[in-house]
Amino acid sequence: MRTVRAAVAGIVALGLALTGCTGSAEPPPPTPESTAAALAAGLTSGDLSRMPFDGSTPEAATAALGTVVAAIKDISRTVTVVKVVDKTSAGTNAARTVAATLQWTWDVSPTDADWSYTTEAKLVLNPDKTWHVQWSPTMIEPKLDATERFTVERVQGRRGEILGAGGEVLAGQRDVYQVGIDKGRVSAAEASTSAAALATLMGIDPTAYTQTVAASGAKQFVVAITLRTTDPRIAGKTAAVQAIPGAVAISGTATLGPTATFARAILGTVGPATAEIVQRSGGRISATDTVGLSGLQQRYDGYLSGTPGLKIKATGTTGGTAVSRPLFSQDPIPGKPLSITLDLLAQEAAEESLAASSVPATLVAIRPSTGEVVAAANSPTAQGALATTGRAAPGSTFKIVSSLALLRAGLTPDSPVQCTPTTVVDGRSFKNYDDYPADRIGTISLRHALANSCNTAFISQHATVDQNALADAAAALGFGVDFDLGLPAFVGSIPRTATATEHAASFIGQAKVEASALAMATVVASIVKGSAVVPRIVERTADLRATGASSANPAATSASSGSAAPSTGDSGAAAPSPSAPASVAPTAPPAPAVPLTAGEAEALRSMMGSVVTEGSGRVLADVGVGGAKTGTAEYGADSPPQTHAWMVASKGDLAVAVYVETGQSGSRTAAPLLKAFLQRWTG
Repeated sequence: MRTVRAAVAGIVALGLALTGCTGSAEPPPPTPESTAAALAAGLTSGDLSRMPFDGSTPEAATAALGTVVAAIKDISRTVTVVKVVDKTSAGTNAARTVAATLQWTWDVSPTDADWSYTTEAKLVLNPDKTWHVQWSPTMIEPKLDATERFTVERVQGRRGEILGAGGEVLAGQRDVYQVGIDKGRVSAAEASTSAAALATLMGIDPTAYTQTVAASGAKQFVVAITLRTTDPRIAGKTAAVQAIPGAVAISGTATLGPTATFARAILGTVGPATAEIVQRSGGRISATDTVGLSGLQQRYDGYLSGTPGLKIKATGTTGGTAVSRPLFSQDPIPGKPLSITLDLLAQEAAEESLAASSVPATLVAIRPSTGEVVAAANSPTAQGALATTGRAAPGSTFKIVSSLALLRAGLTPDSPVQCTPTTVVDGRSFKNYDDYPADRIGTISLRHALANSCNTAFISQHATVDQNALADAAAALGFGVDFDLGLPAFVGSIPRTATATEHAASFIGQAKVEASALAMATVVASIVKGSAVVPRIVERTADLRATGASSANPAATSASSGSAAPSTGDSGAAAPSPSAPASVAPTAPPAPAVPLTAGEAEALRSMMGSVVTEGSGRVLADVGVGGAKTGTAEYGADSPPQTHAWMVASKGDLAVAVYVETGQSGSRTAAPLLKAFLQRWTG
């Protein structure tokens, strides 16, 4: 066999000689190499409209190529010419023929594991001295026949677990039952009757589920509910389910927490990707994927989900039967575990303590020495991640911050202040709470003003400390400082400018001062530690810091928000755009403009201790609480207004805050919840 180059060289030389004789400027005819290169370019782009074919037309060849590769058309491919070899039989008058070897490379992943193979295309020299391509599906894939098409299956790897303190699995693969109606087993009328019966058995809305079943496909399996195999709604009831015509309980696995409610607002949920998620993912997510839909599962989806694998097959028909053969496969890369600070037992104790609350309530517990959030719980009546993102006036719990501001202004815990029944600032009258002890009216110490929560004693000092200094005191205790916690969070807000009445009301945690349970637990933790605590939930592991991946889901936002940042104007980390990748690893806030001193922290610890020994926090004395503060904050337009109830406390290396949306007082409504938590978890 000889290469075509020598033969072509002779043809080209002859052409040049003729040109020299006649003076013609006609271009030389195409070479087999140039024709093969044009074919490779067309196979790469998908456009063969300029190629000359034998046995097909450019339009038909383009359509055939598009049909074969349609399922993987979004995977980048490159086709190049490896060699061109003369295949003309020696000593015959047959048309000159060459074979072009083509290298196909599909970029199926961001790694080097591309799908590569070679095919062969036959080119024939026509009488008009042009080279034509003999069309065959084998130039796309070596064994491809006319019935075959490429098909692709995306294979997701095992999702990374979310691990809590001590490596406890907080969210991972758990055995479940998918309970529902298989419409292929029953008539349409039976499906509706069975749907109502199954919904009643499972404790879900019969009307809604019946409508869902009716609207689904004629042969579809319609899930009513997915339950852990240990759930009492299904445990021991599979026979009852199967007794309903068309009802089945299919066993499987799903990414879930220990219980249906466990830290749900923080951990988030996992489910099928929505059309919006797919569209906004930039190709990372497909419609068949299971992805994080909320919480940490959403924020860190790219980290937890790993890299999907791929199976490419050639699928066609043989004797009327669909058959497929494997062409390429790539194993998925499992997701990585995400470590967080929540303690399994602490979180369970917090949720159990709030379970009976008829109104929204939250509890956050922080370990001051490390900043670890060990519990962040919401009552069943709370909406969303209220414990970490709630915004409400902190009421008298904010007097802890006001006390620090007054200490910085020269007062001591024993400095005298005036506690009067009422006081007026710029025409607005302020009073103490209804049950304020009468024997604590008059001249009392700052310590006793905090212990018994005298509103007027603090408000009377409004001229001693300006609003900016009050905000600096808040920042020294970690309140209102912007940073990225690793998930959506609100750590308090206090404006740096205020009217006279707003400034006075700020001293008692009203006006425009806002906090979450996370914010107030941070304040207490900072006092216990002796410096501003940066609360953390997501552990900044080496893997997490190293990865450049992030959420590709459209609703994933993650920054904290506050307004007590240093007076330099530095507002800390900004919230990422929902459509832009956010940094995976959480970030730390700037240092406070005026840091907390050891002496200030000791004075505040002593004053908060008096709240327990002789003030409004006595209810917590028998559970080992070292310091506390109650809080009641008015809200709404009712007359009299409704009140939020707060309680914050410290016990050893633990700072706890409880918020109840509507309650009588901190000591009567919030304190029992905090006490129940400590009894359940710490004994």
